[in-house]
Amino acid sequence: MNIKINRDTLLKPLSAVSGIVERRHTLPILSNLLLEAKQDKIVLTATDLEMQISLAVNTTAGEDLSTTISAKKLLDICRALPEATEITMTPQDSRIQVKAGKSRFNLQTLPAADYPLMSKAAGVAGTVIKIAQRTLKRLFKQVEFAMAQQDIRYYLNGLLLEINGNRLNVVGTDGHRLSFTSSELSETYEKQELILPRKTVIELIKLLDDSEEDVTIEITSGQVNFSFGDIRLISKVIDGKFPDYTRVIPTGHQHNFTVDRMTILLSMQRASILSNEKYRGIRMVLGKDSLRLISTNSEQEEAEEELELSYNGDSLDIGFNVTYMIDVLNNVDSENIVFSFADANSSCLVTVPNDSNYKYVVMPMRI
Repeated sequence: MNIKINRDTLLKPLSAVSGIVERRHTLPILSNLLLEAKQDKIVLTATDLEMQISLAVNTTAGEDLSTTISAKKLLDICRALPEATEITMTPQDSRIQVKAGKSRFNLQTLPAADYPLMSKAAGVAGTVIKIAQRTLKRLFKQVEFAMAQQDIRYYLNGLLLEINGNRLNVVGTDGHRLSFTSSELSETYEKQELILPRKTVIELIKLLDDSEEDVTIEITSGQVNFSFGDIRLISKVIDGKFPDYTRVIPTGHQHNFTVDRMTILLSMQRASILSNEKYRGIRMVLGKDSLRLISTNSEQEEAEEELELSYNGDSLDIGFNVTYMIDVLNNVDSENIVFSFADANSSCLVTVPNDSNYKYVVMPMRI
């Protein structure tokens, strides 16, 4: 009883599912993958109890097998083998033998029956939406950098997915800045929202293709399921109330200028070299047809960058965290970018010409 599979066929799905496996877990079986072979396909499943990824791989092995095997070791073996090698896996009691050419590895296994599979929430039929993989990936990439990382306000350590009529809105915030983006859906739905955990978002960005093929999102109580290609991803959602983002996004910021994204990005990166390491502050000093970026640090050093641009509004001098500005400039792909201000004490709104769906808000800081 054995499975045969080509190393190259196995490597990509193996890397895809191994991403969520925790190295040191209190439950040893969670550092394993569930490997199920049925007739002409192998299904690999990994879980950390919050999220689960399953991937089907086509193979010619015609035998049924179900076991769990160390994700890291199997991945390391596959990576180390020459390209196009044929791999044979043969289970023997509580071990599995992995053979390829003249190489042989005997790995420990744990029973498949003990693997803690997350099942789809039973009963309640949820909302099902479809969206192109490329679109969902773009929406996530436009906002994921604004999520909090390990905030005590746990509901900020994820993204808000809001379905409202025929729109899917995605929002990330860490309390100091907020990123909002939106896309049209092919159907209209009742309003509902969920908070997708940070780790799930990061895995989805890795797994989604730049293709027009659909991803099906099914939302049920307490969890959300994503299906695309050969991949099934189940994730718990964060239980909590996301802040009302509509109150944060300003309207009527009358002082604005448009600037080449790369030019201001490089200027900000240079100015940030001498910004205070702890506070990362930068002053944006706006005058007629010019913008100066000024940073200083505790050693009394100073950097100044000047940009020529078309601006005819009030003179302004506002401080911001330069990292928050660099983040947005790195994550949108528009050639030009628009900065809008109200006065020296209010937030900065960053938008993209010809795309009314994207908005990024940064709170000012005193410098």
